[in-house]
Amino acid sequence: MKEYYKEYRDSHKDEMKEYYKIYQETPKWKKSITISTWKIRGLICEDYESLYCHYLNAENCDNCNVTFGVKGDGSNSWKCMDHDHETGAFRAFLCNACNVARGP
Repeated sequence: MKEYYKEYRDSHKDEMKEYYKIYQETPKWKKSITISTWKIRGLICEDYESLYCHYLNAENCDNCNVTFGVKGDGSNSWKCMDHDHETGAFRAFLCNACNVARGP
């Protein structure tokens, strides 16, 4: 079976590449990658689902009230998940500038 799957992947590379390119634009993928990133960075949460909903609805920094921008737009105001680095507890959704200023 292992050899079969290897051959399949090799013979369908372009199709699989196109599929993943499309999949990475879906809300399901964006949610999955966002929550995975939070976990990798140390967030410990009992309900990632509700936290993600809160994340989607957050429009302004909880500290300085600036409207969130987009990463790479030059504003340094993209949305960040702030958490305590010792306990892993969520604190707030901040703009990047406030998150960096607050520190760990």
